[in-house]
Amino acid sequence: MSTDSMDGGEAETRPEIEVTEDAAEQALSLLEGEGLDDGEAGLRLFVQQGGCAGLSYGMRFDDAPDEDDTIYEHHDLRVFVDPASLKYIEGSVLDYEDGLQAEGFHVDNPNVVSECGCGESFRT
Repeated sequence: MSTDSMDGGEAETRPEIEVTEDAAEQALSLLEGEGLDDGEAGLRLFVQQGGCAGLSYGMRFDDAPDEDDTIYEHHDLRVFVDPASLKYIEGSVLDYEDGLQAEGFHVDNPNVVSECGCGESFRT
């Protein structure tokens, strides 16, 4: 992915992943509950094969990023994304919903062309 630079040439830009303040607060609370160092550890966001639409999101805490991860930091939360997952979720926003019908983390992904009926898997 690239964009025009001020001198008229092409400059590399990094794909973005955003994290809302609510999602960051919730994840940091869980990270602390696991006894992990929030200065080095973080939330890994990834895409895996599965679900009726073909792909699904996964999340877990990791002690540290892998060498080839892209690292994002929003509201003091570090988010690690591997290169294979990044192509499916670039431009996404990680949010936390707390409501009567749904509670938990939700990925708003602009790359999704269809989702299964239950919303647990997607296709790009």
